[in-house]
Amino acid sequence: MTETRTFDVEGGNRKLAAARASIAASALLAVAKLAAGVWSGSLALLSEAGHAFVDTGATVITFYALREAQKPADAEHHYGHGKYEALAALVETGLLFGLAIIVVGEAIRRLGEGHSVEIDAGWPAYGVLIGSICVDFVRSRQLSVIAREERSDALAADAIHFASDLVSSVLALAGVAAAHYGFPQGDALASFGVAAFIAIAGYRLGRRTIDTLLDAAPRELAPQIEQAILDVPGVMTLDSLRLRSAGAEVIGEATVGVARTLRVEQAARIKEAVSSAILAAAPHARVTITADPLALDDETMVERIMLVAARRHIIAHHVLAQQIGERLAIGLDIELDGAMPMGRAHAIATDFESAIRDEFGADVEIETHIEPLAPHVLIGRDAPEEMSGEIAAALDRYSELVGYIANIHDVRVRETAGGLVVNYHCAVDAAVPVETMHAAVDELERRFRADYPEILRIVGHAEPEDH
Repeated sequence: MTETRTFDVEGGNRKLAAARASIAASALLAVAKLAAGVWSGSLALLSEAGHAFVDTGATVITFYALREAQKPADAEHHYGHGKYEALAALVETGLLFGLAIIVVGEAIRRLGEGHSVEIDAGWPAYGVLIGSICVDFVRSRQLSVIAREERSDALAADAIHFASDLVSSVLALAGVAAAHYGFPQGDALASFGVAAFIAIAGYRLGRRTIDTLLDAAPRELAPQIEQAILDVPGVMTLDSLRLRSAGAEVIGEATVGVARTLRVEQAARIKEAVSSAILAAAPHARVTITADPLALDDETMVERIMLVAARRHIIAHHVLAQQIGERLAIGLDIELDGAMPMGRAHAIATDFESAIRDEFGADVEIETHIEPLAPHVLIGRDAPEEMSGEIAAALDRYSELVGYIANIHDVRVRETAGGLVVNYHCAVDAAVPVETMHAAVDELERRFRADYPEILRIVGHAEPEDH
């Protein structure tokens, strides 16, 4: 079962709007931090400016990745373009680690220079850092919400950027304050903290991105989907479950075991129920469901024979199984087209018998009785009232002779090209076993046919007397 992929235009526009706002915020903060860093001479501020410019470049990449990821599946990308987001996040990871190395190298150089670096920590430096902290807090919260709701790796990366910016801006503020109060090395030491947070952000982002690119199963989602599938009535086993992330969606395949005696319609309903359960647990999951038939321990012999017949589209009935010592003997009737040549009919019966042996064992004794398949629809008309009354009276008379059967009613007699078709209802004591009832109905039919050879078929419907 496959599901049609829908394109969420509203969600895509929301992500693009968030990316545009991030570009504007990152660019504004980068320019402000660079100006304040050059004016004050603070390495922490200059490091923050470099971090902000990297963030600006990363958000530009994010914007274009989101725009590409919105494109629907095509002939070359059967699963869509969702991994553009993961690719953008991987580029941002590399930028973060590169910036962290540069900041650490510059901090070490500054510490080696001792007191030769002068830092003028005036109000512009404090103002820029405090303003940056406020902007970073608001943007990280907004982006986190949108990334979670839209399941966007690229926006999640932006949220991590702004969150790390907030912490590093606090450290930079501490370093500038330390330099202002006579501890110039505090600025360089704070830069180590800035580099550490940049590296941590890169590690978190890189791990998540690599998992996506390597088709790692979603750690938290996989157990939820597995349990949702197993809770569906009719699912006997979960043979396999493969999941991977593709942008905002989770794509995968699941193979479930169902009873092989189910009809095709029943198996299809179970697959639909599994799909619904998965969507309830993970609305963004698109999982293809395959149902494998399994043999049940409590299958009856007749069910197993009928299953073999159904697979070959053969009508089988009157199944009789006997245990003769160590050997199983099976006899049954099969219906085939009456106009079919005997050679072909025998070949079909032989193939069916071979399938029965595959099911029960090579030493099973199997005989099939071939009958002409009755036409599905006979053209008929109601018999004359005189004939219908005669047949109804005869049914009453025979029922008294047979016993167990009473109250013959709803008698209908139809004339067809093949002969008369008689339908009737009768009453039977509710305590009478089915086999006794069936024997009585068969005996009534045998007696009736002896007097009315033109009868093609008699269908007697027995019901409890109190019905």
